[in-house]
Amino acid sequence: MITTREWALAGGPDGSGKLAARAWAPAEGEPTWLAVLVHGYGEHLGRYERVAEDLVAAGAVVYGADHRGHGRSSGERVLIDDFAGVVEDVHRVITQARTAYRSLPLVLIGHSMGGLIAARYAQTHPEVPRALVVSSPVLGRWEVLEALRDLEEIPDVPIDPAVLSRDPDVGAAYAADALVWHGPFKRPTIQAMLTELDRIEAAGCVGDLPLLWLHGSDDALVPLAGSKRGVDVLAGSDVTVRIFPEARHELFNETNRDEVLAEVVRFARRFTDGSPG
Repeated sequence: MITTREWALAGGPDGSGKLAARAWAPAEGEPTWLAVLVHGYGEHLGRYERVAEDLVAAGAVVYGADHRGHGRSSGERVLIDDFAGVVEDVHRVITQARTAYRSLPLVLIGHSMGGLIAARYAQTHPEVPRALVVSSPVLGRWEVLEALRDLEEIPDVPIDPAVLSRDPDVGAAYAADALVWHGPFKRPTIQAMLTELDRIEAAGCVGDLPLLWLHGSDDALVPLAGSKRGVDVLAGSDVTVRIFPEARHELFNETNRDEVLAEVVRFARRFTDGSPG
């Protein structure tokens, strides 16, 4: 059994907005590790319900929030003018989690744009996470962003749901989800993302922080080759890489999702005191 909690957390520019935060915890027994989920562009944490449940079954307590301008959080939709603020929003979530779970090892899990945010968090708060997981991360070079930046007018072309997963139900649910942004990129967000990629490259290696990189070989949205450049920059002395053949962008929603989650749990248990579940 799992208990869930939702609340509004101060966040956004200067803490003046509200972040829609969530937590999942085991109804009985004590968790052995803390997982913080960092979701991707245009989506929201509600799409990670099953991921959170699987992590709780594996001994975790799970926290996260919708980014500013995403999901149920405040702010203009998908408008981010500086990702440094989003990194600090993640820190607000972690600070909240630490009020209840002070000593559990923290595994930070970022997907897609969330991988960019989580990586930058690990660089700016190196003392906080015990380990970092990046899934299909926007790191290194994302050529589509560079192309969009250079256009005089950004086309109103939504993400093709078919690139997300080999499971057609995933794409259908994404297309029907009213909390998902289905409009065009906004120019300030594009520039802010490119700026953050430069900051990550400049800051470099995360040292001894254990890093797990997960990617699908058939990811057409965030191609593997571009991300590899960024992972190579981040990689320190402890790196694990898993490339899943034929998998698309959303590994946690792929047809082999159980294999993907098992890899995350196996990695996380290196830092826990027990192995429930």
